[in-house]
Amino acid sequence: MTSKLKVTIYLLLVFLVLLDIFLATLCLFSPETWFRLFHDAPYIDPQGLLRRTGAVWAAFTLFQLIALLKWQRQPYWLPLVAGIRLTEVFSDWVYLYMAESTTWFGKIGLFIAPLTNVLFACILLWGYRRTTKS
Repeated sequence: MTSKLKVTIYLLLVFLVLLDIFLATLCLFSPETWFRLFHDAPYIDPQGLLRRTGAVWAAFTLFQLIALLKWQRQPYWLPLVAGIRLTEVFSDWVYLYMAESTTWFGKIGLFIAPLTNVLFACILLWGYRRTTKS
């Protein structure tokens, strides 16, 4: 594996950890901010689905942090994280379609998230293949 690929995987995992810390924190501790940013609407979520999503992103964070620390010695963490990212492929487009209202920020974020998750998964899977070939 080239040093450029190692740096790419390292930076990607750092980015994903930071992204999901931000998303989990926002959903769990400031859901009204999420609703304002994504819907420009008051926070109404009597079943707590947004906070549930925040807990899912907290789990993403945990597994991505473990992968960040262990992937070079235990490369199987890369396809594990790729699979985690791929679990979100359809959810954001369904959310975008079904939401009663979304802000321009929400529309852009929810539209590009599935595409970036596929890209991130491909990079991680490519890195895994390169790691296990050598």
